[in-house]
Amino acid sequence: MLEAVERAPAPVSIQEIARLTGVQRLAVYRILATLEHRGYVLRDDGKRYRAASRRRRLRFGYVAPLSGNAFREDLARSLRDAAEQGGVDLLMLDNADRDVDAATKNAEKLIEARVDAVIFFQPVESLGHVVADRLFCAHIPFITIERPIQGGIYFGANNYQAGKMAGVVLGQFAKADWKARFYRIVLLEPEQTNTNVHARITGVLLGIRSVLGEIEDARIVHLEAAAGQVESSHRAVALLLKKTERGKRLLISGFNDLCAVGALRAVREAGRENDVAIVGQNAAREGREEIHRTGSRLIASIAYFPEKYGMRLVQLATDLVAGRQVPPAIYTSHVVLDRRNIEFYYPRGDAS
Repeated sequence: MLEAVERAPAPVSIQEIARLTGVQRLAVYRILATLEHRGYVLRDDGKRYRAASRRRRLRFGYVAPLSGNAFREDLARSLRDAAEQGGVDLLMLDNADRDVDAATKNAEKLIEARVDAVIFFQPVESLGHVVADRLFCAHIPFITIERPIQGGIYFGANNYQAGKMAGVVLGQFAKADWKARFYRIVLLEPEQTNTNVHARITGVLLGIRSVLGEIEDARIVHLEAAAGQVESSHRAVALLLKKTERGKRLLISGFNDLCAVGALRAVREAGRENDVAIVGQNAAREGREEIHRTGSRLIASIAYFPEKYGMRLVQLATDLVAGRQVPPAIYTSHVVLDRRNIEFYYPRGDAS
């Protein structure tokens, strides 16, 4: 259809394109709307179409909270660098506000900018659906990071597997250092539960049980902690320690490294470090600092390497725009980061 418009000596109507191509008029109308949106054809006042100059560079949109923790900052920097290296225009919008109006406005900005594809990371899953719906209605393909949203390609963690890896680490520690004798399993969870939370928690418990055998539900403690706040998990664990007799051992799983670091601070303040073992997720800078520290009871974190996401995301978005077949979910590589291998992945003093 595009070739028919380009070959035409003058602007052509929908009826003429249908005759030239043998495509039904309704299909012609829909495809022309997409071609016009993408900047390949122009429509005049008489509803006739002519070819536009092809855009030499792809334009992608990235909408996400751009700051607030190391994961967000590393991800944004990686994507910005990859777009520059790949010769792609990148429109980055900060979705830091946690309300529907802000999410909607950002989606509309991307549509008005006529981006070819959108990559977005929205920690508040409900807002992610708002952005996704706007993009879907505008026929813009999109990739969601860390939160799977219907209609888009998912890129990020395999939360069940990452949780299971953390559980195995905790179970192995308890078996080797405590002879499998412990008091409670403590699961630090975000206030807003979603599919990621359930998958990761399920994985943690299965991982622990795969090492230590069956564990009664009565020995599992669920603590609410804001996912992005050290203070929230600090308060929750401090309160738990006041209710727990000294010497009672706790296996603590943090939903991310900020939760894990908050828990560790509470443990240190209480002088209870020998009573706990903590594993985090993301291997963020805050968690890596603790793993580097000799004797820290944050014994490991599951690394996702967001600083390397950029190249894969840009290539994935390019494949989507080109119409290449891509799988519905692309998982990042996961590694148990601990004192045995941290210098290999993140040497001490390396800010990245």
